[in-house]
Amino acid sequence: MRNRYLLVLDVPLIALCVFLAFVLRFDLTFVFAENLRNLFIWCALAAVVLKPPIFYAFGMYGRYWRYATIDDLVVIGLSASASALALAIFYATTTVLQLAHGFSRSILLIDWLLTLLTIGGLRLSVRIIGEARSRGGGRGGAARKRVLVVGAGQAGTMVVAEIRRNPQLQIEVVGYLDDDPTKKGKRVTGVPVLGDTNALDDVLRGRRIEEVIIAMPTAPGTAVRRIAERAQAAGVASRTMPGVFELLDGAVNVSRLRQIEITDLLRRAPVSGQRTPDEYLAGRVVLVTGAGGSIGMELCRQVARANPLAIVLVGHGENSIFDAEQELRRTFSKVMLRPVIGDIRDERRMQDIFEAWRPSVVFHAAAHKHVPLMEENPEEAITNNIFGTAVLVRAALAHGAERFVLISTDKAVAPTSIMGASKRVAESIVTDAAHRSGRPFVSVRFGNVLGSRGSAVPHFKRQIEMGGPLTITHPDMRRFFMTIPEAVHLVLQAGGMGAGHELFVLDMGEPIRIVDLAQDVIKLSGYTLDEIPIVYTGMRPGEKLIEALWEPDARVEPTAHPEILRVEEQAATPDIDKLLADFARAGKERGAIEAALKRWVTTYVAPREQPVPHPAPALVSQP
Repeated sequence: MRNRYLLVLDVPLIALCVFLAFVLRFDLTFVFAENLRNLFIWCALAAVVLKPPIFYAFGMYGRYWRYATIDDLVVIGLSASASALALAIFYATTTVLQLAHGFSRSILLIDWLLTLLTIGGLRLSVRIIGEARSRGGGRGGAARKRVLVVGAGQAGTMVVAEIRRNPQLQIEVVGYLDDDPTKKGKRVTGVPVLGDTNALDDVLRGRRIEEVIIAMPTAPGTAVRRIAERAQAAGVASRTMPGVFELLDGAVNVSRLRQIEITDLLRRAPVSGQRTPDEYLAGRVVLVTGAGGSIGMELCRQVARANPLAIVLVGHGENSIFDAEQELRRTFSKVMLRPVIGDIRDERRMQDIFEAWRPSVVFHAAAHKHVPLMEENPEEAITNNIFGTAVLVRAALAHGAERFVLISTDKAVAPTSIMGASKRVAESIVTDAAHRSGRPFVSVRFGNVLGSRGSAVPHFKRQIEMGGPLTITHPDMRRFFMTIPEAVHLVLQAGGMGAGHELFVLDMGEPIRIVDLAQDVIKLSGYTLDEIPIVYTGMRPGEKLIEALWEPDARVEPTAHPEILRVEEQAATPDIDKLLADFARAGKERGAIEAALKRWVTTYVAPREQPVPHPAPALVSQP
């Protein structure tokens, strides 16, 4: 219903409230008493003249009452109270001026209560009628899918509300499951809580459930995994809500429900979902290198929520930058975006970009990251990860960047690969710049991210689509894992903490065996290890069995954020000018590159010098 129609209806309702107030105070006899009748006319005219403008001032005619909330009800209460106060002032003035006589103060209270009931009831009826039409607006005669929602908290009620707004989906929410004992047997948003999660099997059998929606975005991966596996064992499909970081903007819709993915099933509790600090991003120009990659793209998404002045998307691949720009424009239409195609190794190009945009904050996510590929192409790791970082740092210093955040990797710790050693040198370049300039130029180090391009999970999924087998290099290989949104969220938190030359490390929990991850992917894809076997292929040059997040002699301190650690390693910051000159002399020759890395990264061990891991891997896993 349009608000102008509500205004037309409000006017007679306002007069009716005054009439009923007089009836309740004086009975109908007031109609026959001339002084009371004249007083009623005087009061009704005053109410009709005063109340609508006050309602308008409080925004009563600028709201969409079809989706009225508690906030809207508060506005109704405030509007009714303000209008009652205005009438009281008016009546008091007329009494003092002897323009009216015989006014009863109880009329004001009765009129206020009646106004709340009638004006509020009119608007509530708009929502009630709209909800009723929605429920009846689906495809006539079509069977409705019976759905169980696990989680009766805020996320679960958001799911139910969104389903009700989309009757064309033909979904019937049968009930909730929730482990809060105070909710058992109650109704939440009109839907019964059928029990706790232990009752899942019984509810699935007894209620003919066709799909389970897991609405627990902050639950640990183990809990989500158990529910998904139990639903799968009962032959029921399951979907999950987006993670907590995807819900930071407070939005959800049915299209964002998705099939269970391994990114939802980390073997630890998710990191805390504090909002990204806005102070150092709001109103600033933020430059992101590698903006078309998995980490860079997520950086742009989360930075955009902090209301920056502009985001400069720097990348070498035009297709990935194009895709990133298009997605960001759809989601964050008010944020200024400037896509820039350029190679971070091109100093003239980078200087021009920094001159044009003068970014206040730089996130450097561009890097060559694949260990085996960089062992085959060592000069690329050096020129991109080392010289590219040096180019960006010089540009940031020359053009007044206030903050610089390098995205680093756990493979920089006691590196056994050219890629890892090159990232360790990149950390030194950033640390040196912080020492020389006094600016918060920091490095943030973390392990593997689930779902990034070229990482294990997408690789496993492709192998399953091809019928298997899944290939793993060694049965004892372990890695630290985070989801992309988690890692980027903590990077932004750490970027705001930096005061000088800090090295921040993300607390990623315990390392996960790659074989366990592979088995989860197989099971959650609906297969068994008999159908999709796991084959061990042997470790590749530069790989470790287990990564570490800092050197053994490092000093590790907590920060204000429980999942971010400040690490100080004992190695001295090298002379960067001499370092760069040394790598420039090494050129493309592998032996010279490895020798230079050993000189500047004392813990680096070349792949050919590493001991063979024992025990030797089996060829095929056992189910």
